[in-house]
Amino acid sequence: MTTSMGADELTKRGDEFIRSLDEYAGIKREWLTRIEGEVTSPDHGTPPWARPIEQHIKLGVIPLDKPPGPTSHEVVAWIKRMFNLSKAGHGGTLDPKVTGVLPVALEEATKVIGLVVHTGKEYMCVMQLHSPVSEGELRKAVSLFVGEIYQRPPLRSSVKRSLRTKKIYEIELLEYNGRYALMRVYSEAGTYMRKLCHDIGLILGVGAHMRELRRTKSGPFREAYGLVKLQDLSEALYRWRHEGKEDLLRKYVLPVEYAVSHLPKIVIRDTAVDALAHGANLAVPGIVKLHKDIQKNDIVALFTLKGELVAVGVAQMSSKEMINSKRGIAVKIRRVVMKPGIYPKAWKKSRKG
Repeated sequence: MTTSMGADELTKRGDEFIRSLDEYAGIKREWLTRIEGEVTSPDHGTPPWARPIEQHIKLGVIPLDKPPGPTSHEVVAWIKRMFNLSKAGHGGTLDPKVTGVLPVALEEATKVIGLVVHTGKEYMCVMQLHSPVSEGELRKAVSLFVGEIYQRPPLRSSVKRSLRTKKIYEIELLEYNGRYALMRVYSEAGTYMRKLCHDIGLILGVGAHMRELRRTKSGPFREAYGLVKLQDLSEALYRWRHEGKEDLLRKYVLPVEYAVSHLPKIVIRDTAVDALAHGANLAVPGIVKLHKDIQKNDIVALFTLKGELVAVGVAQMSSKEMINSKRGIAVKIRRVVMKPGIYPKAWKKSRKG
């Protein structure tokens, strides 16, 4: 533990950190308290903002600004070599020419980066029409693609070209000059912008193709919050390795908790942490507080009172049931992030036979 805070102050700071994750994800949620006055011990665990730099990196995620040219896999491989890590992964593939938000998880954070892959994506897309149409015609055609659509992946894609349904939540026509259209598109993960442009051209009867694309949002990570370039990372690593200064690395590498900031959250007692770290499911008595809007089968993130991500699981009860029940399994664990032994053991191993 690398903080000198007392139990009350540490608990308050942890609460503020967890609430800040909701703000980062741009989601407003109400909280319900199940156990009043519960505090965390300063003797165990380390809050996300106080992790030693080596641990911070291995539990880190980078909101990278992918450059044009390399594949997403190549970019991740470069970062893996730069940091001398055994594992790294990204939160949703971008084509080589496409730029923008590419969340990259380091080491232990790779356990949860898959939760970002399947979240909504936002793009800024430049579509070129092969012949001019009126702005009214274009707006009418674009509006037809809001909602559930059918798509077959383009020939150059790396997935099976089977017909699939995808959802487009919003399309906003920002600029149009008779030939080029700038659109903001917010869609379900796996929606192909190249195919969207092609299909809009078919509806208009003039043909169209995607000229340029930039991803501005992937799950909780968005361009508006600031992205990190590869040269930024190189500079930060040099500053740390040769000058002993951690400031830039801590700025560019975010704690793993940000990767699940979009999920409903449950905060647990210190005495429940180690059991979960060993893979046990979360029982109702271990819950201190939780988001109000949790429904059964929701994917939820479990945090310590210090703000540390412990695990991710599937809710077996609604928020109301968790608050009102005295016993029972509240969450079945899917992915454990925290290693065993960080918090003291407060559970007994059952004996069979």
